[in-house]
Amino acid sequence: MIKRDDTGMLAFAYTTPISWLIYQCDREPEHAEATIARIEAFKPAFHRTTWSVINMSNNPMLEIRHYSKSYGAGKKAVDDVSLAVMPGDICGFIGHNGAGKSTTIRAVVGVLDFTEGDIFIDGHSVKDEPIACKRVTAYIPDNPDLYENLTGIQYLNFVADVFGIDAALREQRIKKYAGLFEITGDLGDLIGAYSHGMKQKLAIISALLHAPKLLVLDEPFVGLDPKATFTLKEIMREMCRDGTAIFFSTHVLDVAEKLCDKVAIIKHGRIIAAGSMKELTEGHSLEEAFLEADSDE
Repeated sequence: MIKRDDTGMLAFAYTTPISWLIYQCDREPEHAEATIARIEAFKPAFHRTTWSVINMSNNPMLEIRHYSKSYGAGKKAVDDVSLAVMPGDICGFIGHNGAGKSTTIRAVVGVLDFTEGDIFIDGHSVKDEPIACKRVTAYIPDNPDLYENLTGIQYLNFVADVFGIDAALREQRIKKYAGLFEITGDLGDLIGAYSHGMKQKLAIISALLHAPKLLVLDEPFVGLDPKATFTLKEIMREMCRDGTAIFFSTHVLDVAEKLCDKVAIIKHGRIIAAGSMKELTEGHSLEEAFLEADSDE
């Protein structure tokens, strides 16, 4: 079933083997009608249906408009930053320590107040409609603060309660992600007894429970073992294929190069380069592109 709603969105059913066709609708809207025809042709072969909505009007899931943030004496930590992350994008946010990455990310998720510019998530202003933004967003900080007097499963159920996830669905998702990150047997233990890596895994699982439209991560691979890092990257790719927008900071440029389709480079609070991975690297490595952009400023 394929139909257009009042907002210009297309809603349709699809199966995993054709998810790349849906991805193409968002990537190449000028070819959308032809792609939809191909999806229709696959309909008789559907064996497992999932509902998805693709933004055919090409609206960003995350849009930062002229955002600035000052600390004391008018010194700007972030200066007139503008960028957009579309549904299905994995956008890497890279820069030196103190460049403004975490300040920007914390403003996006509503942790840090600001007065200059605005930030929109799924069309809602972070300033004016913070609850609407939080409903569709998940945030994983670099050093998550969890309730250490709760057990892992108590914490996950608490988060599920906040987002109103029913019992059957939360059980399904907890089982899936706890299994993938290999902490099922530890969910009955107090979080205070967890290692940093286990806390990071629990924070990631809690962020995925409500199937966010926007996933924001600050240095997500810090503290994760190699297998968990691989698992997280695979989950991010899967979410991207299903239309989730992902915005994350990292210092690991080779990971960003393999994972991201878009990159924004920030220096001294200003965006100095942004675009698709292909546009920014032009046949070179991301590390070389980053060093060149950094030296030009």
